[in-house]
Amino acid sequence: MSAKPKLVCFGPGPRFKGGIQNYNTSLALALDSAGCDVTIVSWTQQYPAIIPREFVDKSSTTDLLEGSGVKVVYLTNYNNPVTWQQTVDYIRSLQPQKVIFQWSIALQGLPIGYMVRRLAKSGIEVIMDLHFVIQKENASLDQWLTRRGIRYAQTYIVHAFKTYQELQQLFPKTDFSLTESGERTGTGKQVIKLFHPIYDLFKPRTDFDVEAFKKEQGLRQHVFLFFGFIRKYKGLHQAIEAFAQVAQQRDDVSFLICGESFWHTLDAKSWSTRMKQFLFNAAKSIFLKKQDDERLYRPLDLIQKLGIEDRCVVFNSFIPNEDVHRYFQSADAAVLYYLTATPSGIESLSYNFKLPLLATAVGHFPETIRDGFNGYLARPGDVQDMAAQMIRFLNHPIDRANVAAATANMSWSNYAKAILNS
Repeated sequence: MSAKPKLVCFGPGPRFKGGIQNYNTSLALALDSAGCDVTIVSWTQQYPAIIPREFVDKSSTTDLLEGSGVKVVYLTNYNNPVTWQQTVDYIRSLQPQKVIFQWSIALQGLPIGYMVRRLAKSGIEVIMDLHFVIQKENASLDQWLTRRGIRYAQTYIVHAFKTYQELQQLFPKTDFSLTESGERTGTGKQVIKLFHPIYDLFKPRTDFDVEAFKKEQGLRQHVFLFFGFIRKYKGLHQAIEAFAQVAQQRDDVSFLICGESFWHTLDAKSWSTRMKQFLFNAAKSIFLKKQDDERLYRPLDLIQKLGIEDRCVVFNSFIPNEDVHRYFQSADAAVLYYLTATPSGIESLSYNFKLPLLATAVGHFPETIRDGFNGYLARPGDVQDMAAQMIRFLNHPIDRANVAAATANMSWSNYAKAILNS
């Protein structure tokens, strides 16, 4: 009997918050189910120590890896280059056939670039799973860090053609070969065009009483959902303004907003937070454009300003894994009125609950959302059109069977097969 293929998934392990952790964990579980020997090699700290934010999940109690054969090693500290080499040595010691790096932020370009370059020289196929190429904030250092971080990978995965085009723009002299099957053919570096798989870490619960929950929370008949970290690029301010217009026309609607304000997770009065804020402000003033600083972004203030407090239910905190299903099962549609978009974890999470999507026609959304079939698309930046699409959804609901049909092939199993098809 041949030995199991050995693979390493490098990225945040289950102790961290956020979509990239969910993604890395889901990928490891899919490869484990496909018969591989899988190890998650994780950060211990993902970012510079001066960043004033809590990244560790201290709320969830469920073990996302329970029942699997996936192993987790927390090893890499962004702030300690010694651990970068220790990570390289440890991965080499496992003798994996493939290492899949999650690339989600340019800031990690120095440590990831260091590790990728050395692992690629070891005869290991280094696969870069690209959640972006051109970063949403587009700070002055982003392109340099991105080139440094990803250039030495042999294989790239993209979730949208837009990302592939950005990769070509970033490396105009590189010969890329595109495939959707995962088969490593052609000349040059391989790019596998896949998709953001449907999250199955969080499943609907048949014993959950939706109507009782809605009554308890004061939710009306029709519920629009915003879920996830509150970041400016996600356009929550637009969604709230659009919903306010809908609320003027309909008495039977609520807006359920669930998520942590990204830059407001630490005790603002503590000495350590104040010190981090000071150092972070200094770094931002040097490296970022003024408009890139989103720490003053407070879209929830609009709820009172627009007088829709009785129509909005807000959970402004990190949602533990075991509670995620409550909010998706209580909603009629997910709202993704983003300013810019790369393939979204919230989109994939919504699909697992067969929720139709209301999104702006930006980024990859026109590739995955068929207007009138599995969701509705609004014109970017047009709040009136966003409100019109919400009314359109109320008048012409999307059949949830359409959502299931549109995403039938977007499974983690198919994703894992493409990675292993070499």
